[in-house]
Amino acid sequence: MATQERMSSVDALWFHMETPANLMMITVVLGFEGRLDFERLRGLVITRLLERYPRFRQRVVLGRLGAPHWEDAEDFDLDAHLVRLPVPAPGDRAAQEALVSEWMSTPLERSRPLWQVHVLEGAEGGDVLLARLHHCISDGIALARVLLTLTDGEGVQAVAPESAWARPRTSEAGLGRWMRGALAMAGTARTVLRKGAELAAEPILAGDLMRQGALGAAALGKLMVIPPDPRTPLRGALGPQKRAAWSTPIPLERVKRAGEALGGTVNDVLLAVLSGALRRYLTARNVPPEDLHALVPVNLRPLDEPVPRELGNRFGVVFLRLPLHADTPRRRLREVARRMAAVKKSPEAVVTFSALELLGYTPAPLERMVVDVVGSKASLVATNVPGPRQPVSLAGVRLRELTFWVPQAARLGVGVSLFSYAGQVTVGVAADVLRVPDPRVLIQDFHDELEALMGEAASAVEA
Repeated sequence: MATQERMSSVDALWFHMETPANLMMITVVLGFEGRLDFERLRGLVITRLLERYPRFRQRVVLGRLGAPHWEDAEDFDLDAHLVRLPVPAPGDRAAQEALVSEWMSTPLERSRPLWQVHVLEGAEGGDVLLARLHHCISDGIALARVLLTLTDGEGVQAVAPESAWARPRTSEAGLGRWMRGALAMAGTARTVLRKGAELAAEPILAGDLMRQGALGAAALGKLMVIPPDPRTPLRGALGPQKRAAWSTPIPLERVKRAGEALGGTVNDVLLAVLSGALRRYLTARNVPPEDLHALVPVNLRPLDEPVPRELGNRFGVVFLRLPLHADTPRRRLREVARRMAAVKKSPEAVVTFSALELLGYTPAPLERMVVDVVGSKASLVATNVPGPRQPVSLAGVRLRELTFWVPQAARLGVGVSLFSYAGQVTVGVAADVLRVPDPRVLIQDFHDELEALMGEAASAVEA
């Protein structure tokens, strides 16, 4: 009988949360400037993914009382996980988005390890790599970085020695393991603060998360008393069909110039533009532009660990209130900057991580009920992740763009991804068809709002 390892409580939470209308699947799209050598790619997947991360050779099995465990898949067949697919003619962005949307709506085969990589051949401009990975394997920030270890170039960080990728020890169970995990996350938070890291170098920072125990308790209380978000088309009943769209890469230099002219960081500008895009989208549908909360994942791994040594979910979330009420791009930027300053000092991220771990020990129906309550307090999921600053290549072909989406828990119908790479940022929108049937409209709203903000920045410089 194959050796089994019990899944950690926080990873089990994501495994149990999956429903036909809400697949707990992380989707990554990498666009290249030419054709990929499939056999060379296959070799890289073996040496840099399968040999370093045994989790990709393991399936999930249910133990006593339905607790999920990891088990080596003795019949593992790479050909079932790395496949080639043609992009329907004419192979343009619309055809690519349609194919990605189809697979984003398709569950992973649970009898096998829960991941699959598709090489979309015949795409306009070059091949596209589509990766689908279950959230129980790891969080989206970590998995995007793991996939980047397949690449070569100045933008790729050196990986740890081979010995560091050994099979994880059997996980500890119970409250003792949770206490050790919580202390480890707190240590990470102190490291974040000590290094003085900025949001441009990492997703939203958790701040000094161990300053006072009372702060953590206060943050948890604050999360529970946040009122539900206003009713909008972004949130509600979900269906099994999802759609994806992503922008052409936007030069980060333009974003930076706008921030310098109006007073805000690159990330402040991007989130202010997102706020304006949502305002445009809702106003066009006769929905009053009230402030909405975005659930923003926060990386809790050490900043000096750009490539995860171990998989698993190591993130918290914060509620960021987007200022849709503000009626000009400049006012939205000013308000985002003010709110972001408060978020960076908040202990909410570690509080939510600990809550997720504890929730993973509860029965699945209770898990879903709590997640639904928390989900009612937000309207979308927004990820803001930095990738390599220098160009990278896969199997000798340069990476042109990258975007990814995490699943939208509860009744949230929209996920927005802001992924920077090689001096550019790509905006991706994944949406439930019942909530936002054409995510490309939201992408266009983002571009229009960025141009409006750039106009205000130019006026400020001239003045």
